[in-house]
Amino acid sequence: MNKITAAITAVGGYVPDYVLTNQELEKLVDTTNDWILTRTGISERRILKGEGKGTSDLCVPVALEICKKRGITPEEIDLLIVATVTPDMTFPATANVVTDKIGAKNAFGFDISAACSGFLYALDTGARFIESGRYKKVMVIGADKMSSIIDYTDRTTCIIFGDGAGGVLLEPNTEGYGLIDSILKSDGHGREYLHMKAGGSVKPASIETVTNREHYVYQEGKMVFKYAVSNMSEAAKNLMDRNNLNSGDIAWLVPHQANKRIISATSQYINVPDEKVMMNIQRYGNTTAGTIPLCLWDYEKQLKKGDNLIMAAFGGGFTWGASYIKWAYDGDKVGK
Repeated sequence: MNKITAAITAVGGYVPDYVLTNQELEKLVDTTNDWILTRTGISERRILKGEGKGTSDLCVPVALEICKKRGITPEEIDLLIVATVTPDMTFPATANVVTDKIGAKNAFGFDISAACSGFLYALDTGARFIESGRYKKVMVIGADKMSSIIDYTDRTTCIIFGDGAGGVLLEPNTEGYGLIDSILKSDGHGREYLHMKAGGSVKPASIETVTNREHYVYQEGKMVFKYAVSNMSEAAKNLMDRNNLNSGDIAWLVPHQANKRIISATSQYINVPDEKVMMNIQRYGNTTAGTIPLCLWDYEKQLKKGDNLIMAAFGGGFTWGASYIKWAYDGDKVGK
């Protein structure tokens, strides 16, 4: 019996209509379009507007697009995993809310919280359910409404983040396509450099925490940049070495869209040329768990069956890792 691997058989994505440009941010904080572009590569980002709209509302169109592309109904989904740090609420899980909204009556679901590495963590987890042989259709979505936890008076963070979601469908494959290998890491020491000060069990919400603006992302940019460059690059290189891959074997590097300079440093470290690096940070900013699947969504038509993809990410906590995917279908044959 051939080994079962978890192949990506469909991709979906969604970004809100509202575009927050650098020029608009110039009116909110002490910054300039040139400064933002030079340091991050970001020109604009999308923001989810509307009363009562949350991360589940980013996920629903992704899930429905995936079903439409694959020609299945939501009832056929066995499991839905949502990677997010901006759940609709502390509980129930956003995945459970999404299954209800799309009518996935036969699916169970749960969330994974690993910040910007969340999609890689969730993808690897979903693959294990496929490889077990028990489940046939596992949907994995990375989504974040970062605007809900961003302080738009803090120029160190508000220029970076946007809202968005992307996802994939995993199905069994016995021809060697799909998720081949992953290296996933974490180091809790990094929490002091990138975290949210209040809102958890250590420091529950109170009048004081709200007044002190402690329910927003806190980041020490220089330290995060340093660790992101070294750890993303090392994870990608180690994964390639472990699977006897050189830069010529890689069709695409799919990096987390945190900062254009981090993306460039990672690609240079593993000798992958710019034309083989997926990048859309200029249009969406950093959508946290949404970045990697949104890249797959944007570049799907350029993907060919058998392409070797290296995905790499780094997130708060710290979390980081890399995954090796052998692509399972010709993207240009799929309608969008």
